[in-house]
Amino acid sequence: MFISGIATILTLIFSLFLSYSINSGQSTYQILIRPVKIENKGIYMTAYTAGWKARRNELIDLVKNTELNSVVIDIKDSSGRIFFDTDITLADEVGSEQIRIPDLKDWLKELKGQGIYTIARIVVFQDPYLAQMKPEIALKSKSGGLWRDWKGLAWVDPTNKLVWDYNLDLAKEAAKLDFDEVNFDYIRFPSDGNIKEIVYANLDNASYEGKAKTMAEFYKYLNDTLAFYPVLTSADLFGMVLWRSDGLNIGQRFEDAAPNFDYISPMVYPSHYPSGFEGYTNPAEHPYEVVYRSLIRAEETLNNGSSRAKLRPWLQDFDLGAVYTPEMIRLQKQATYDANGYGWLLWNASNYYTAGGLEVE
Repeated sequence: MFISGIATILTLIFSLFLSYSINSGQSTYQILIRPVKIENKGIYMTAYTAGWKARRNELIDLVKNTELNSVVIDIKDSSGRIFFDTDITLADEVGSEQIRIPDLKDWLKELKGQGIYTIARIVVFQDPYLAQMKPEIALKSKSGGLWRDWKGLAWVDPTNKLVWDYNLDLAKEAAKLDFDEVNFDYIRFPSDGNIKEIVYANLDNASYEGKAKTMAEFYKYLNDTLAFYPVLTSADLFGMVLWRSDGLNIGQRFEDAAPNFDYISPMVYPSHYPSGFEGYTNPAEHPYEVVYRSLIRAEETLNNGSSRAKLRPWLQDFDLGAVYTPEMIRLQKQATYDANGYGWLLWNASNYYTAGGLEVE
């Protein structure tokens, strides 16, 4: 249903859906207002940074004084802890809440008032806290105990629908808080550790194809549900996924994700590509070429199919494989523009960003 003129005037996307009133037995129409996709230029914040007012204010000042317009904020990270108060039954049952951002709701209102786009980041299947507290939904080893990766971290089972719903409920909470977008990370099977020892509860075929099928179903499950919430969605994928169609044995296929999210954010960090990639002994020393060639590959896939997703990469702003200078940040940004990317996000796990690589406004 199209409401003439309103979408243009408000610069908002309207979706119409039908609900049923139990009391009156009458049908009622509700308008769902979803945020508009923008060309994000963003930085990442841990929950620790977001809860430390002096530090987060420094980063917000960086946003205000440069070309930046967006912030990505952890609401559940790779520890499995949730950083604000929720109404999620399972979170309450296992005690996963660790309130590091007590003023999150008010702060989000403040950011929105300043015109800053907000993204809630959820780490999905690497969740050692939930795995340990509720082992019946965790990955198991053939010996019967919890399976752990090389870092000693336990994972929840990507085939378990209870795990899907737990993270989906968290995304709904983010929408209610008025985040503009929910970003899903670690939406994959484990990539390291003794993979052959893993026992899955609901996966008879633990092949490349079986894992990819599971992830494709998960992406669609998220999309089908969150379509009725006033929030956009994005998926983080390994950069090498753009070059492979087999899902890298972790279930991530770009062509499966693209139809189900508003943004796809491949992690095209040059330091994460193997020696010899495209002929480069040390890909980290070639930021423009690695980012550009990867995104061009992704654009070819998008153009060959019907997809609503915008391509918005994570770029490297940390020293690994090479010392990353302001010029190397600028080269990655330029590669994104040249490859028709739709904005970018900078990653630095410690949240210290190279201001010299940003345009001043």
